[in-house]
Amino acid sequence: MIHSLSLSDVLAEHARSRPQVTAVVDGEVRLTYPELDARVSRLADALATAGVAAGERVLWLGQNAHAVLELLLACSRLGAIFCPANWRQSADELRFVVEDLAPRVVVREPSDATAALSADTALWVEAGEDYERLVASGSARDFPPVEDTEPVLALYTAAFDGRPNAALLSSAALLAHSVSLLVVRQMEPGFTFLNNGPLFHVGTMMFCLATLQIGGTNVFTPAFDAEEVCRLIDAERVTQAFLFGPMIDAVTKANAGGKYDLSSLRFVSHSAEWDAMITVDDSPWCRSKMGGYGQTEVGGMLTFLGLAPGAAGFAGRPSPLAQVRILAPDGTEVPAGEVGEICARGKTLFSGYFARPDLNAVKSAYGWHHTGDLGRREPDGTITFIGPRLRMIKSGAENVYPAEVERSLKAHPAVADAAVIGVPDATWHQAVKAVVALKEGAEATADDLIDHVKNTLASYKKPREVAFVDAIPKRGYTPDYDALDAAHGGGNYPGT
Repeated sequence: MIHSLSLSDVLAEHARSRPQVTAVVDGEVRLTYPELDARVSRLADALATAGVAAGERVLWLGQNAHAVLELLLACSRLGAIFCPANWRQSADELRFVVEDLAPRVVVREPSDATAALSADTALWVEAGEDYERLVASGSARDFPPVEDTEPVLALYTAAFDGRPNAALLSSAALLAHSVSLLVVRQMEPGFTFLNNGPLFHVGTMMFCLATLQIGGTNVFTPAFDAEEVCRLIDAERVTQAFLFGPMIDAVTKANAGGKYDLSSLRFVSHSAEWDAMITVDDSPWCRSKMGGYGQTEVGGMLTFLGLAPGAAGFAGRPSPLAQVRILAPDGTEVPAGEVGEICARGKTLFSGYFARPDLNAVKSAYGWHHTGDLGRREPDGTITFIGPRLRMIKSGAENVYPAEVERSLKAHPAVADAAVIGVPDATWHQAVKAVVALKEGAEATADDLIDHVKNTLASYKKPREVAFVDAIPKRGYTPDYDALDAAHGGGNYPGT
């Protein structure tokens, strides 16, 4: 165990080596590392009293808050697993998560979606005063060390069959990914990250944890609001935030009059107006385009553009702590220049999906994690991402799996069959379009079906358009998506 280092251990060290550094800012809440460490110990003790032991699950149903980081660190202290669920989901989707994960403790913010949820086996705690009473009820005692290879974080993703799966990430994997991100982003002491993107998304969580690892400051805001993002960047001298194209445009518009000083933000170049407000970052992470190729199952990023400036591959080079192979279906490596499945192994890889033994066996065939995405190794060794092996729609920062939306549509009493495609969208890259065949004699309008999906799935998954047809074209038993794209304007899929 002397070589083990958990997220909890990182916090405990910062409490000693950075006693005056602010770890967390959330509204009126400001906590130094020693204060955060003490709260996490009390919370861990309270969770243990509630029956949370090694391997048990704790679920968060709410927007961003410092409680998300506290619960994750408390679970790390106990060897338990923490899951921040997608708060944008419908009551039906969240009910599935509760039933699938079988958490011992659920902390929830009140909403229409969470109000009706229940589970007899769980302790339900309301966020806010109830949560604070839970923290106060514990004792700031010492805990035995925990193996860093055990899962600590569960993030739901990858709805291959119409229902999502919880990817399990260990402290070892998360800290390894943080190390690679610290290098590429060139994060230094004093780094301040604004958690304005969803913490159920690995893109926000990976920077939250890298900021923790470097001993920086995590600032929390419930969700993206352009004016509030401007205010917090100014007030807290934020170094980085979770932002992409449309969000950057909204922030630029909100600060058009120069009300806020955004110069502390070191970010990628975007527009003349944006560049004049911020400090254009010259780290490898932001030097040309941010990112590379990644997914939840690899801890965030598997390849970085910043490790391959001017390279042939559009996704850059692999993380120093991971191996990448482009494999054929039989598990053999394809030659450079040929397309195969992007497969990986290494320090940042996940531990499998929760309670999915059959899926785990398939995804780890031949000793490699199979990402489900197609790619190509270029002659210079870099990687090009081609697109998902299974169809996926990318709307803004969200992944929409057609199978999930099709499942919802087919549950409508008037629908005989349905298929879902992505169509180009100037703002969000893609929008969801449904192609529907109604049952003989049945009636339903486009608005009826859109409302039906909105009531069963997260709002961003609902179709923007519905096309009615006599029958869905098929290839065997599955929709002929190429024919549907050609007939109904599909396009802009990831990798194209």
